[in-house]
Amino acid sequence: MTNLPFPSVFVAIINPLLGPDHSLANWFHARLTEHFVAFLRALSEPGSAQWIGVVVFVGVVFFAWKRHWLSLVTFVVAVPGGMLLNEWVKILVHRPRPFAAGPFVDWAGYSFASGHTIGATLLYGQIALFLVPTIKARRWRTLAKCSVVLLVVLVGFSRIALGAHYLSDVLAAMALGSAWLTVCVFATKPARRRVVAPILVPETITPVLLAIDTPGLIPVEITASSDLVVPR
Repeated sequence: MTNLPFPSVFVAIINPLLGPDHSLANWFHARLTEHFVAFLRALSEPGSAQWIGVVVFVGVVFFAWKRHWLSLVTFVVAVPGGMLLNEWVKILVHRPRPFAAGPFVDWAGYSFASGHTIGATLLYGQIALFLVPTIKARRWRTLAKCSVVLLVVLVGFSRIALGAHYLSDVLAAMALGSAWLTVCVFATKPARRRVVAPILVPETITPVLLAIDTPGLIPVEITASSDLVVPR
């Protein structure tokens, strides 16, 4: 431990999962086979940088085409922005991989926190934040939420089983990704309120019919050609 950089020593000291981290990593590493590795790599693909890049590109094009500028900015800040934040955390913590090399794996870079896991958390979490409010049926909203959670868990599991990350790396990535999405939601809340707020059109531009049913008041019509209020 004394040969590790200071941040890694600090993580090792405060990490309550240090024992389970190594036990779980060693258990899976001893049981890796060629077919098991292929299966795990398929599970981790939804969290890969390449796949996330494709989905983000499609999302940006879609929002730009629809002129949903707030959604476009939110998507870019939440997903690529959160992944860049995780890269900064990796460099800061400087934690080595559980197994840098082996018969079926060959990992580069640092371990804390899991890039695949935070990528999946950010991407599918943000998509759920876009879509779930538009779903009317409660059961379908629940199914959408559970599907996102299951997908993120499977990606995280695959990274642990492959020996790319420790359990604490995956849990930290889920927590960091969720926290970043929460920050993005609260940061864009005032802008979203302005977008959905009703637009007040000047009376002299668009004819407006005021149907007032209150007793004692005379219904009036406001015309576009005049500022005069004409009783009906």
